[in-house]
Amino acid sequence: MPSRNQDLTVSSASAWDEVFTGLHGASRIKVPDRRAPWAGRLEWQRSKVYGLALCAGREEVVDRDTRHIRSDPRGTYELLVPLAGTAWVEQGASSGEIAPGSMVLCDIDRPLTFAHGDDFVGISFLMAGQNVAGRSPVAAGGPHMLSGDRGLGRVIRQLTATLHEEREHLSESTFDIACDRLLDLVCLAAEGGNDSAPTGQRATVEAAIRRYIRQHACDRDLDVVGVARALGWSARYVQQVLQAADTTARDLIRRERLNVARSRLASASWSTYSIAEIAHSCGFGSHASFATAFRSEFGMTPRESRGG
Repeated sequence: MPSRNQDLTVSSASAWDEVFTGLHGASRIKVPDRRAPWAGRLEWQRSKVYGLALCAGREEVVDRDTRHIRSDPRGTYELLVPLAGTAWVEQGASSGEIAPGSMVLCDIDRPLTFAHGDDFVGISFLMAGQNVAGRSPVAAGGPHMLSGDRGLGRVIRQLTATLHEEREHLSESTFDIACDRLLDLVCLAAEGGNDSAPTGQRATVEAAIRRYIRQHACDRDLDVVGVARALGWSARYVQQVLQAADTTARDLIRRERLNVARSRLASASWSTYSIAEIAHSCGFGSHASFATAFRSEFGMTPRESRGG
């Protein structure tokens, strides 16, 4: 596979086959004349989580069938955003033409056909299938033909192009954060553009968030961004799921820290520690803020809790 940030120019059909299949997975590629001069270009950005590539090549038909998928499974989805020319995409019972102003989201591990002429240029946004399914079973159940000429679709198209243009100026972590936002928007568009978190696995996601916060409540730097990154979602998605449950990450973290503190106050093994030390061990920055939050939550002071 190409490295994290690499630009390649390809001058033969056989070399293009190698580059293309390295990016998209094993496939059968047909071209009008393999002996003819070839002009292909690949501009690639890759992290451990996401990939972004601008591809421009000659006329071709690409088939990725079950045999290719068995030999080279990728576990990825691809959003193809045309910049010039037109292409034909077919997967399952869905097929259609895409051009600037339209996009398609496909599962790379389902048989598909992709064909285009000499003038086609497009950007591929590749993302882990588990991240797509974790956000939206609807998006994962594609393929999805998406409009890119107005509203949310236009935002997706412009963000994809901007990420590609600015790729050399982004650290890997910044690139991943931006791609997280892009994936959120893609899932939202696949679900029809509703301004709410995907509902298919919301209960499962909420349970995972609560479990993680319970296990890491006393980490002093725990926040919604840390929770989201640890679980493989974006902060925006975590916030939406918790908002639907009528709470926030901040409230959950505070509540879990208070529960731990109450247990430690009542524990003989913590009896030699002061209330301030216990508060600090549970992630609270000051004794005063801890005492206020404790009384609000349990209706008694920390000292009264320890005395009881």
